[in-house]
Amino acid sequence: MKKTALMTAALLAILSAVSCGDTSTMDSLISQQESATEADTPVYYNGVQIQSPDGESFPDTSDGDVDIDLTKLSSSMIYGQVYDMVYSSENYVGKKIRAKGNFSYYKDPDGKEYFAVLISDATACCSQGIEFVLTDENAVYPDDYPPLNTEITVEGDFNSYKENYSTYVQLLDAKIVQSAEE
Repeated sequence: MKKTALMTAALLAILSAVSCGDTSTMDSLISQQESATEADTPVYYNGVQIQSPDGESFPDTSDGDVDIDLTKLSSSMIYGQVYDMVYSSENYVGKKIRAKGNFSYYKDPDGKEYFAVLISDATACCSQGIEFVLTDENAVYPDDYPPLNTEITVEGDFNSYKENYSTYVQLLDAKIVQSAEE
């Protein structure tokens, strides 16, 4: 009985400590969202659109050249956006995407080559990769690609495909538009 009372007291102390955080940012976002109507402006956080009036949850980062420009987002927003693109890929198929990150290369045991841009989160402890396939089908690795881990900006048309019971995402007709090496 004494042990149960002690556990209950500890749990209440933890809950009260956790629930005392600053919720002003979340309260502001909820207030904006509740007051938004079809005719209102989108909801913004730190200058980035996080919800449009029609309920889309991804930021509107289009600039005419691309539909979603991941290079305009903060490191925490970009990681969340890429996560959504990977796990809700059907919502992005066909959209023109621009992404910046480190160049990565993998060759599987069967000889198939994969090229990707790796995008890190805010703490640089985790990363999401987006595979890309260059427009130039005659490009040869390593001659026509930057060195591994070079920061690149790549643009292409978002696509997803299934391979060995898994779904993967990629940018087709991609171009490396900027490399830290240049």
